[in-house]
Amino acid sequence: MIKRSLKLALLPTAVFCMVFGTGLRAQSLDEARTSTKNEQYDKAEELFQQLIKNEPSNSTYYFYYGENKLLDYFADTISNSLNIAMRDAAEVFNKGIEANPADPLNYVGLARVAFYNTEEAKADELRVKARSLLPTYKKVTKIKEPKSYAFTLAKIAESYIRFEQVDTSKALPFIREAISIDPRNSEVYLIAGDIYILVNDGSKAIKNYNLAQDWDLQSPTANMKIGSIYVKGRNLMAAIPYYEQAIALDQNYAPAYRELGQLYSMAGRFNDSKKFFEKYLELTQGNIPAKIRYVNALFYAREYEEVIKNVEEIFAIDNSRTYMNRIAGYSAYEEGNFQLAKQYMDRLFANLDADRLIKKDFIYYARILARKNQNYYKMLIDADNDAGELSKLQARSATLKGAAREKALADIDTLKAKVESARAQIKEAESELADAFTAYDRAINFENKEDLNLLYEKGTVQYAAHMYADAASTWSQLLEKGRDSENDYLQVGRAFYQDKAYDKADEIFTKMAEKYPDNLQAYLWMANTAAAKDPDSELGIARPRFQALVRKAAVDSVKNVKEIYDALRFLGYEALQSKRYDEARAYYNRMMNLSPDYRIRAHSSLSTMYMTMGEYQKAVEENNKILAIEPGNEAAKSAIQYISQLQRSAQPKAHPNEITGVISDSSGEPIAGASVRVKDTAAEAWTNARGEYKFVMPEASEALIISAKGYRSIEIPVTKRRTYNATLEK
Repeated sequence: MIKRSLKLALLPTAVFCMVFGTGLRAQSLDEARTSTKNEQYDKAEELFQQLIKNEPSNSTYYFYYGENKLLDYFADTISNSLNIAMRDAAEVFNKGIEANPADPLNYVGLARVAFYNTEEAKADELRVKARSLLPTYKKVTKIKEPKSYAFTLAKIAESYIRFEQVDTSKALPFIREAISIDPRNSEVYLIAGDIYILVNDGSKAIKNYNLAQDWDLQSPTANMKIGSIYVKGRNLMAAIPYYEQAIALDQNYAPAYRELGQLYSMAGRFNDSKKFFEKYLELTQGNIPAKIRYVNALFYAREYEEVIKNVEEIFAIDNSRTYMNRIAGYSAYEEGNFQLAKQYMDRLFANLDADRLIKKDFIYYARILARKNQNYYKMLIDADNDAGELSKLQARSATLKGAAREKALADIDTLKAKVESARAQIKEAESELADAFTAYDRAINFENKEDLNLLYEKGTVQYAAHMYADAASTWSQLLEKGRDSENDYLQVGRAFYQDKAYDKADEIFTKMAEKYPDNLQAYLWMANTAAAKDPDSELGIARPRFQALVRKAAVDSVKNVKEIYDALRFLGYEALQSKRYDEARAYYNRMMNLSPDYRIRAHSSLSTMYMTMGEYQKAVEENNKILAIEPGNEAAKSAIQYISQLQRSAQPKAHPNEITGVISDSSGEPIAGASVRVKDTAAEAWTNARGEYKFVMPEASEALIISAKGYRSIEIPVTKRRTYNATLEK
């Protein structure tokens, strides 16, 4: 009797312990999940690990623990590695399956991982497996646990989301079935809203988020998601009430404060932004992971200087977080501080495991080094010019004596040091550019997925550095891989052209004309290439190509006026040089009828032709026609004055203000069609195919402006000399 009484007495205690134990487990799981929702992923991880340690057979813990790892990655895709995050999450889900192979949720987790790893077949197989573990039913009212059943279906739908994209034809049927089973399930409506927002259906997203709120009145999540929709639509003021409502429901809901911090930063209200970010850090207990998410928010708000400042504060507390060099390096690049950006990225590459490096690391590193050395070609030109001056100074010093010689020697030492320093900088720049191209290659082929847009970008950097052969080789790969638009052909051909590989350039432009027979640029560059191959017109290969260009362009002379003008200018000059004056006259007259914009140039060309023929009066008439159009044209006035002097003199003498010269590019090749203009006047001349020009300057001219399409303009002061040669850079 005593024994029975004792058992009866202990029974309530045992029942209480069982109930309390179950409640404690639920409470602990809720606490862990709440930490995840509050973006306290490190704290959530500790709680999940403790739950699993206490109850290793509970597969539910593993599922939410795996989700915590995925959400931790998505909260910081800058610092975290996708491969490692997916690997770690998969490991947790697999342990969940070992704990309970009949639980479908961990199969759903693995399906999500497989889908992010672009293993679609495997993901589908795992979804089928998860669905097979759900009991079949004839009536939804007969389902024993409708809430968990509907939740699993919604999670299967969610597994079709990847990188802000979703296949609604596959995902939404699961959502509809889940709602039919449990129409009061808040989490199902949240996932439905997430799916609709990804396909830009804001109204349906908001409808589902509102339903989620209706069935879980105390949850702040739905309001925050609605606020995010308005932020996405740039309607910032409309978003604020929803974030405030989320906070009203749960004053410790950290994500809402972070979102408000980002919102006010976007609105330029930085004091308000700082206030909410500080509250966010306070709620997350100022832990380093929370501060890292704050840094990410600053980065997306383009507060790059603040990013760097906060990263250094993190390093002061915990310098083991090597990956933070990544966001600091990215930010320094965006700030234009390429040297600092390189330092951060060098530390990242030196200390971070190779499998934690991401594609963006190589992209940013390539761009950092490219921008840091964007003046590489100018450095080459300046160094060569200084070296030339040094040679001249050394030769002249040998003829000097006394104090003049001592000064010259001192100048030589200074210039020599400058040249040596420049050569060292050039060597460093060449090394860093080589590293940039290696980084581009790593990014282009990252994880064996070729990125043709980056291949194009690499060629652009090579072209800008005047590495024309390399650029042509890089861009040619695009053509080989089927990226063969008109622009792709043009850039490859131009690169070969700049490299003086004229046969290869001609081959590319010819293929372009065959593939795109209506594209005039193909015919223009075929003609330009022929002119470059035959600069003195000895072979006569350019003339028929320019004639073909004129015929092709004549289909729409208004639209194609520039191409026709370029062709007529060459044909007229070529005929003039060959003394086919009637033909030259015909081309220049045709040029005059193209457009009023070209009349002065046509009259000027005719004037030059008549001067060459010795028909001075006709040359004067052409210049008078120019003055009738533009009374202040100084070039025409000077030409008339010069012709008058020639006619008065038995022995023609050069006009005292006549200047001549040759305009060439940085490699010494002449630039045809370059403009040589007297500053602040209309006096102007254009170079011939040999880059030569000659004209009479107005009195009191102070400077020449020399320019050509595709080159940087330069200004040269006018002195007593009458020959002005110049080099233009791209």
